[in-house]
Amino acid sequence: MSGGLAARGAGLVKKPVFRIQATDVQNAAMWGVAAGAAAIWIVQPFDWIKKTFLEKPASEEKSNS
Repeated sequence: MSGGLAARGAGLVKKPVFRIQATDVQNAAMWGVAAGAAAIWIVQPFDWIKKTFLEKPASEEKSNS
């Protein structure tokens, strides 16, 4: 009979409980920023950024005259 309690798992082995902590969220965000910065550094789309956001498009009125 004494082996019956151990066989049923009388609370000797408990499942680990995983709960998301605030530091887990912070670390995930920091790793995301680091991965994004590394991707931009590897690709270096500076010409596309300059053409898209910084340069003014040529006026169509002047080119049609």
